[in-house]
Formats: sequence, structure tokens, C-alpha cells
Amino acid sequence: MKDHAAMHLFWPLLALIAVGGCVSKDKSDLQQYVDEVLKRPGGRIDPLPEIRPYEAYAYKAADAGARDPFQAFYVQTEQDAKDIAGTSGLTKELEQEIKNRNREELEQFELDSLRMVGTIADPDDNWGIIKDPSGVVHRVKVGNYIGRNIGKIVNIFEDKIELREIVQNTQGRWEERPAALALIE
Repeated sequence: MKDHAAMHLFWPLLALIAVGGCVSKDKSDLQQYVDEVLKRPGGRIDPLPEIRPYEAYAYKAADAGARDPFQAFYVQTEQDAKDIAGTSGLTKELEQEIKNRNREELEQFELDSLRMVGTIADPDDNWGIIKDPSGVVHRVKVGNYIGRNIGKIVNIFEDKIELREIVQNTQGRWEERPAALALIE
């Protein structure tokens, strides 16, 4: 217990002696350095670049014969809206094909999550080999559907599978677009 009390006095006393040794009233070396720095010649500072005043510009579309950029580019009329609402954009053949078929297993996946890993050819057909996101391998042929956008396979090549997807455009009409799955090497 006696040693413990002595240690409590020893460390603060040691710290006081150490700090006391650092304090010095003689600052002549610091003053000498400051005087030396102040005697050095000053550097040249480049002047600030000239600031040009703001020039306002008035856009006059009517005077120039150009269209006003703040007006709608295309104004849909009531007749246009009726025409769009009256048709889906699909041919009768495609509508029947979509309505009268069972969904295939690969239609539950997004197209970009499927990977083409190879092909198999026999005298009658070319088959594409596709791996789904869970790692299951599927065999597909021309006429099968894959992806969530009603993607019908139209060609199978050694390095890619071409398909036709049916998607809605911004006006709600259905339209066809080409897509492809490339072979992953």
C-alpha cells in the first residue's frame, strides 16, 4: 500500500520537472529566425484576371423563325389519343400468339440475367444452351420464349441467340424490338 501511494506522487512530480525544463525565457534564437525571414525579398504576385461584366441575352424565337425551346415539341391532339387507345400496336397474329400459349420456364427471368454458354447441333435443329441465375442449364430452340418481354427466339448461331421482344413504348403501344444473348466464353 505504501508503494502505491509513492507511485501516485512520483509520476506527477516527474511530469512537473519535465515540463519545467521545457520552459525557457530565452527566445533569442526564435527572434533571430523571424528577423531573417522578414529580411528576405517578397515575391511578385500576379494581378487578378480581368472580370468581364455579364452580358444578358434575349432569345427571340419568333424573330429568328425558330421554335421556342420552352414550348412542347409535340402536342398530342384528342384524335391522336383516340387512335393510340384504339389499337395496341400488335398484329392480330402476334396477339393470338401471345394469348394462346403457356408461359415457358425461362420467361420468369430478366433477359440480362440469362447467359448463353454454348450450342448443340444435330441434323434437324440447332439448340442453344442457357444458364439461368440459379445455375440451372436449359436447352432452347428457335420458337422458344425467354425473358420477361415476350422474347421469342428467331435464330441460334454458334456465338449468339437472336430474339424478338415485345415491349410497350411511352404511348402505351406495343412494339417489337430485336435483342440478343451473346456467348459467354
